[in-house]
Amino acid sequence: HLAPPLFARRNARGELVKRPFGPWVRVAFGLLAKCKGLRGGPFDPFGRTEERRVERALIGEYRDDIESLLQGLRRDNLTLAVEIASVPEGIRGYGHVKQRHLDAARAKRAALRLRWDASQA
Repeated sequence: HLAPPLFARRNARGELVKRPFGPWVRVAFGLLAKCKGLRGGPFDPFGRTEERRVERALIGEYRDDIESLLQGLRRDNLTLAVEIASVPEGIRGYGHVKQRHLDAARAKRAALRLRWDASQA
């Protein structure tokens, strides 16, 4: 069962709907596996999707958070720092499921960062 963005229908909430595909999909996945060397490069067929762009941006945001946390880290705010650093662990799934978890993680991060900033003052 797959929901390829180019071919899948959407439900009432605008989410892609999975549908069954035949055994020929295994051959297609085999071809994709042989193109593994293209991943992350300019010829990556899936690298320009919005989901992949967000994933790459999240890496930068996480690094920035960690650097910021390390600069202000003290014994009394260690637990809060660990909690902020752990926020990305809640981002799971694919497609609309991942987006829902990402939205929740961003809200949690924002609330925790407010607490962090208040602890630095």
